[in-house]
Amino acid sequence: MKIILQRVTSAQVTVENEVVGAINQGYLALVGFTHGDTTEAVDQIISKIKKLRLFPDDNGKTNLSISDINGELLIVSQFTIYADCRKGNRPSFTDAAPSSLAETLYDYFVSAAKPHFSKVASGKFGESMQVQLVNDGPFTVII
Repeated sequence: MKIILQRVTSAQVTVENEVVGAINQGYLALVGFTHGDTTEAVDQIISKIKKLRLFPDDNGKTNLSISDINGELLIVSQFTIYADCRKGNRPSFTDAAPSSLAETLYDYFVSAAKPHFSKVASGKFGESMQVQLVNDGPFTVII
């Protein structure tokens, strides 16, 4: 599993001109799954995201977690995180999990995250989505 986690002041995802998920201050998590990923790994990642201290305190130091600021989480599936561009000009996606596994893990990720964050929103698995965000900082980490 790979996650591109972006600290945002706002973010939203649109499918067919309809906003299907939107948040205010928090994280946009672009999530990709690979072969062998499990629900246990998802649980560990959710715990890590909850505890990461990526928000500034009153002194401007990154000492606060998403829980400390009552932040929100937008989760978007992104199999292209596993693109392999080393050969040729067309990326290979053989490292990405099969769609059936990825969808199961994505749905689990969204449902398992809900008890841990003030608000959880999501995109739609397998759909063409447009994602808009205001990256705060910018501050982006890869997990």
